[in-house]
Amino acid sequence: MWLDPEKTSPYKFYQFWLNCSDVDTARYIRIFTLFSKEEIDALEKQHAEAPEQRILQKALAKDITIRVHGEEAYNTAIAASELLFGKATTEQLNALDRETLMSVFDGVPQYSVSRSAIEAGASLVDLAAEVGMFESKGAIRRELKQNSISVNKQKVGEDCTLTAADILASGCILVQKGKKNYYLVNVTE
Repeated sequence: MWLDPEKTSPYKFYQFWLNCSDVDTARYIRIFTLFSKEEIDALEKQHAEAPEQRILQKALAKDITIRVHGEEAYNTAIAASELLFGKATTEQLNALDRETLMSVFDGVPQYSVSRSAIEAGASLVDLAAEVGMFESKGAIRRELKQNSISVNKQKVGEDCTLTAADILASGCILVQKGKKNYYLVNVTE
């Protein structure tokens, strides 16, 4: 864990604190925050009543992220978290800069496609098969028929054609299968 955003992005920094165990968080909140004893006691009481809400972890992660990286970085980390774990919108996805988007989707399979191919109107079925995103055109068609494919957080059908309008501000297109399988298409010049 680095304080330097070049070594640990604000998103990963926030997620580190958010994912601490209850035992560690109870210790860390006393060590790393400037909360008073009364504030900590109140947070611990709230957390004990509803541990699934992770009130203590959220308070710790928010306080430390804002103090180290600033409120704007904290808000970006929250927006990025919503992309993966919440019901984010295309607008929220489009608001992320390339660095944050790449940080959020670190480890996700990535593919490169030329801008000219997208601008000409690329069939999602053809593109996904061509870059190896799915094992075959039949496999992606089945997923599309089951309504389990999204492009930039919007459900798409079998006739989906990717165009320049689908390229996010970050220069990418996000394809998602189901809730947890992401694929990042980097649009190159």
